[in-house]
Amino acid sequence: MPTADTTRSAAPGTADTARSAAPGTAPPGAPRRLTPRLLLVLVILLAAQFMLAVDFSILNVALPVIGEGLGFSLAHLQWIATAFALCAAGFTLLFGRLADLFGRRRIFLGGLAVLGAASLVGGLAQSPEALIAARVFQGLATAAVTPAGLSLLTTSFPEGPLRERALGLNGALMSAGFTTGAILGGLLTDLLSWRWAFFINVPVAVLVLVAAPIVIKESRPDGRPRLDVPGAVSVTLGLLAVVFGLTQAGEHGWGTAGALVPLAAGGLLLVVFHLVERRSGAPLVPPAVLGRRTVAWGNVAGLIAFLTETSLVFLLTLYLQNVLGFSPLAAGLSFGVLGIGTVVGGSIAPRVIGAIGARSALIAGGLAQAVSTAALLGLGGDRSWMWLLLAATFAGGVGNMLVIVGFMVTATSGLPDREQGLATGLATMTQQIGITMGTPIMSAIATSAITGTGALAVLGGLKAAIAVNAAIVLLGVFTSLLFLRPPAPAHAARRDA
Repeated sequence: MPTADTTRSAAPGTADTARSAAPGTAPPGAPRRLTPRLLLVLVILLAAQFMLAVDFSILNVALPVIGEGLGFSLAHLQWIATAFALCAAGFTLLFGRLADLFGRRRIFLGGLAVLGAASLVGGLAQSPEALIAARVFQGLATAAVTPAGLSLLTTSFPEGPLRERALGLNGALMSAGFTTGAILGGLLTDLLSWRWAFFINVPVAVLVLVAAPIVIKESRPDGRPRLDVPGAVSVTLGLLAVVFGLTQAGEHGWGTAGALVPLAAGGLLLVVFHLVERRSGAPLVPPAVLGRRTVAWGNVAGLIAFLTETSLVFLLTLYLQNVLGFSPLAAGLSFGVLGIGTVVGGSIAPRVIGAIGARSALIAGGLAQAVSTAALLGLGGDRSWMWLLLAATFAGGVGNMLVIVGFMVTATSGLPDREQGLATGLATMTQQIGITMGTPIMSAIATSAITGTGALAVLGGLKAAIAVNAAIVLLGVFTSLLFLRPPAPAHAARRDA
């Protein structure tokens, strides 16, 4: 019975069996129920992923307080978030492949150890330099733990209902983690200290580090292929440049040299990466994998899902605080309804995928998210419109989670276990880049559309960005509709999707 066993221990033909199973169907002989051991594996991996999701947003509310406490200048305050985002997005693909080559559990546990230590240093930091260093190592740890944890999840649970259920819970907890982070950050900062936003990671990391080696077995290939160093360097530097350019665009505008130069350099490096991969004997990302429609277009759908929903939260935060006059903590609590929607969406996603397939779930979820986002164009300038915001964010959260789980199932299905670290690394990179680039894009749109002063002018700019957000969601629906083929019959599923 497959758990996170080594790839060596898999029976001959297991990878081929996995490839032959269409998304939503389990391979012959695969377990269809959670065993006690699989349940423990699931709990441990989900706890780690939830903690990482919380880290993305837990410091947002606390940034002004941290700046005052450690002497950050206003111009440098953004680096508390940027240092984390740069490393989390830039190194994800590299660590995902390293997990395939050197052992997923080893990378997972090593990353968790670094995360716990970096969180302790961050909580004890007495200077801006120490805090930024802690955030860099937190980002690196996230880049290691997220794809390694996801690949342990996908190799522990075979394609079919069990994997879809596990990915559904993982997606729901990750989305709920973003909301929880915003609420928890406000509570900890108000009741205790911003330092507890770091310290809270330490006991969770220790518990997972103690339990994981007992429950989760190592997963690595039989041989140790050589690492594609030119590919690793070019893609990592390219992603770092792109993410840095996006954060600079959000801070200083899209037409500034600080944004355009790194974006252009990043684009050039990614072109170099593509050329390197075509000629490499052991590519970091085999072109055949990227040539799969499920991988390529599944990741496009995922990129749009993360870009739009996380940036929508940013826009609605501005609406709640700058238009309706809510406090940061009250604004964070208002997103609890969105969090409930994501949990509901993640819970029902496996059943929806089992009933209509991952492609149809992507399309249905995208349509629900697009309609819910468009409904927010009816928001007014007083608090009587809160009912619309709460209803739309709940429904949009359900739809967005259907897209996210559908994307994860689509982008990781039909691949052998030896490529699951790569597949989950790509999916995690998609997630990180979507989260990073969404806010600068929507911030620039909203800012350029504000033509006056006062709350109503701000509302007009926010509505312009919300309209673009809804249009981008619809674009994702159309790409899934046009480029993701319907699932092939079981006897034909060996053909590339």
